[in-house]
Amino acid sequence: MHQSALNTNASLARVIAHAIETADKPKHQIASEAGIHRETMLKVMRGERAISIDRAVRLLEVCGVSPHAVIVLTLAGEEALACEWMHREMGAFLDEFITSLPGQLDRTLGRRVDDLRPRWASGTSQLVAKLLSRHIDDLANRDIAMSLTR
Repeated sequence: MHQSALNTNASLARVIAHAIETADKPKHQIASEAGIHRETMLKVMRGERAISIDRAVRLLEVCGVSPHAVIVLTLAGEEALACEWMHREMGAFLDEFITSLPGQLDRTLGRRVDDLRPRWASGTSQLVAKLLSRHIDDLANRDIAMSLTR
């Protein structure tokens, strides 16, 4: 197996292990609900056995975390963020964002999707983060203004 595949498998194993260890269910119940033998799940957690993406998604769902965000973050080399965000609203936000973005881009850009340049991705991600920050600030300011007028 190629070294990057080994690293990815090890990283995914650690993230899955974290999800299982921090879940509100016992391991035997997680394995049962995910349709995986308990020993197989333990081997996956230790990185001794690779897991398919669909099985990983199912395991993460059973653990109550946002599977798409966790997997994408892990594959992008952001294992620490995957573990940190999996039980937070940020994980759920990112999960929905990741799953809805391709369709939105296709509908909005149409044939112009071919005009996109990879070098624009970093700047676009900064723009989205700033837009979200402003939106959160606006919501907080509205809440403060509404509480002051009461």
